[in-house]
Amino acid sequence: MFFLLLRGKLRRIAVTFSAFTFLALAPVCLFAASIRGTVTDTTGANVSGAVVALLQGGKVVSSSVTGSDGSFEISTGSSGRFFLVVSAQSFRQLETPVFYAGSLDSIERSIVLEPQWVRQYIVVTATGTPTPQAQTSSATSVLTYADIAQRSDFVSLLRLMPGVVSTQEGQRGAQSSLFIRGGSSNDTKVMIDGIDAGQFGNTFDFGPLGTTAIERAEVYRGTNSDLYGANADSGIVSLTTPRGTTSFPSILLAADAGNFHTSHEEAQLAGAHNKLDYLAAYSWLQTANALPNDEVHLGSAAGNFGYQLNSTTQLRGTAHYSVAATGSPNAWDFYHVADDATQKNQDLYISASIDNQTTPGFHNMVRYGATRKREQYSLWHASGEYVKDYDLNDDNAYLGNLVTITGANGASVTGQAILDYDDEYPFQYQLASNRDQLLYQGDFTFMQHLQGLIGFHYEDERGSEVVPSYEENDTIEASNYDYIASIHGDFFKGRFFYYAGGSLLHYSLFGTYTTPRAGFTVYVLKPRSGVFSGTRILFNYGDAIREPALTDEVDSLYNFLVTNHDYSDAQQLHIGPLAPPSSRMYEGGVEQSFLSEHILFRASYFHNEFGRQIDSVGGRLLPDILGLTGDARAQLIAALGYYYNDDYPLSVNTGAFRAQGIETTVEGGIGRSIFLRGGYTYLDAVQQRSFDSDNVPSPGTSIPTYNGIPIGAITPLVGARPFRRPPHTGFVTATYSQSKLAVLFGAFFASRSDDSTYLEDADSEGGNSLLLPNRNLDHGYAKIDLGGSYNLLTWLGIYAQAENLTSSQHIAPIGYPSLPFNFRAGLRFQWGKQSQK
Repeated sequence: MFFLLLRGKLRRIAVTFSAFTFLALAPVCLFAASIRGTVTDTTGANVSGAVVALLQGGKVVSSSVTGSDGSFEISTGSSGRFFLVVSAQSFRQLETPVFYAGSLDSIERSIVLEPQWVRQYIVVTATGTPTPQAQTSSATSVLTYADIAQRSDFVSLLRLMPGVVSTQEGQRGAQSSLFIRGGSSNDTKVMIDGIDAGQFGNTFDFGPLGTTAIERAEVYRGTNSDLYGANADSGIVSLTTPRGTTSFPSILLAADAGNFHTSHEEAQLAGAHNKLDYLAAYSWLQTANALPNDEVHLGSAAGNFGYQLNSTTQLRGTAHYSVAATGSPNAWDFYHVADDATQKNQDLYISASIDNQTTPGFHNMVRYGATRKREQYSLWHASGEYVKDYDLNDDNAYLGNLVTITGANGASVTGQAILDYDDEYPFQYQLASNRDQLLYQGDFTFMQHLQGLIGFHYEDERGSEVVPSYEENDTIEASNYDYIASIHGDFFKGRFFYYAGGSLLHYSLFGTYTTPRAGFTVYVLKPRSGVFSGTRILFNYGDAIREPALTDEVDSLYNFLVTNHDYSDAQQLHIGPLAPPSSRMYEGGVEQSFLSEHILFRASYFHNEFGRQIDSVGGRLLPDILGLTGDARAQLIAALGYYYNDDYPLSVNTGAFRAQGIETTVEGGIGRSIFLRGGYTYLDAVQQRSFDSDNVPSPGTSIPTYNGIPIGAITPLVGARPFRRPPHTGFVTATYSQSKLAVLFGAFFASRSDDSTYLEDADSEGGNSLLLPNRNLDHGYAKIDLGGSYNLLTWLGIYAQAENLTSSQHIAPIGYPSLPFNFRAGLRFQWGKQSQK
């Protein structure tokens, strides 16, 4: 009986204690934020035993360990801004982006851990959604903040990518173009925070683009019009603005100076408070370069502001604005006299978006983008030796000095080139490009192994080119719509990953086109310990189109007919608007891991066909090229008028070229502090078809020659290589990083490439004697750079960057001497530790 009474009393005590415990913990349980998710490796396999720590204000507030299925769940009684730090054996420690969680919020976070010794990032351009590189078949490389921070521009940085060639017509600040896998310079789409940053027709000059407030550059190599519309014929460069993360204002001040009267200053303010995060940055760079009339002044400002309405909805706005003023001395090696000319650029990029995680598996995004680009060139007066009646037409001109021009192929010529003409000065032209964009994207997870994406893009484009000296004022406007759909996922327990998508593009200037793309990658051997620790094969296929440039549209045969006559001639002769240049990509490759994923090797074969390219065809050739006979031929000749009689060129879709090659990379780490990466690309590119007026002579004329060798004066001849795309390129990078010291080494190598002096009808008698054979005209070169930083105190550091250590003069194309050895060194002050988010 005693024991029965005692058991009843103990039961009442236990019930009472449980009630008090529940009442004490109820506020925490009822009003706690919950963060749950899954930790996987880059192949999608679950990672068990990973430690997941929840941090707020730089302090751990809670933690968890993933189970056998990789899942975790953490609760906290506080609200505010948090981030996760995830650690697991043989993986690199990961810090997630900062997120806001309020009471009662349930946050889903899928976390992907990278191997400890190689770099496998989360990329977006391959599928349109964040996806581990190891789950995509596409060729995508990433430059991080550590790669970008020491640099002042992207011209040299982008060379440190496989399959990428960056050329600059002069020294720092000069016009720069990017060629990916043999494509043209306007076949690469450049995006900043998800918006199209190119001019009308996809021209983009990297010369005046600074690195201020850019934390990441993702470079996709291949066609991608299915996700990003026209102009992604050979690749994409996607730049991203950083966000404020510290719970208090973080201030960064940096200033450096170097040779050639170079100075660079930068200031940045960033932080976060409750639901708001903010970042504002400004920089100023100036240098005199090593040539006369070649000063550069570049100012850049940027901002990034975000507001978390709740745990599922976020507002964000970013802006980049830059102003540049550079001297334009022209090709110094051809004249040894500098033009008194300047080029000014004003570029504005705005992105405003709202993101909503409607359900754990359904995400929506709406973005508005604005691009405003202005360019002004002014040749203030003529330079050089004034010569009257230099040609048969009794024209006057200004000549450069007597020079000897020698190509890398050994061909050389001595003479004086026409630098300027006897026109009215100042000679000026202005280019303007405006674009407004509206984008919607929705991505849905149907099941663990299948995701879908739909999207709609609208853009309104306006472009203009004004040349007051010639009384030209050309304008153009276009409204474009893109409808996008794709799926991606995996089969066979993470061994087979696939992507399939396409878009329906409607452009007011040239009509409706479809652009499909598909790819897959198969793990023959999944990552594991051992000498051969992971093998996968990959394949990609895609179509893409590019928007014709403003000058192509204005100078097209179709525009000439409808402007100077009426639509009847064009309709009767079946001549339509310019079609968009096209590209088609095939790619196959293999990726192999060695020594328990300490080394990663990748090799790919790519084959790109570029069709419907735009040629400037002489008026006398147009009837033959179009295959017109009889009355139709006579009708076109009559409509062309003096364009036929004087053989003036007009733009039509008659060109084609092919680019194929092999692209290889290898990377790996030595210990925790050293990371090595290198690559080699072989490119076999050939001009398959061209009717350009400089390459196909009209009756009574001939192609220029040098000792009997035909020359393409402006564009490559059929059977020759496209200009400025060397067949052999390679790069090597090495990074050493510890708590206080960081050292970065980079080297890029290129073989000789085809080019032209472009001195057509430009010798002292108006002839072509200063043209040289195209084959191997540009020199091969090696550009070697070295930079580093050291933290003297927690808030004070020193840094330095040295470029072109060997003072190579042939990095730029023929005629343009490169900037010799140059360096900058300075101090960096930082208040507010970035790691204390």
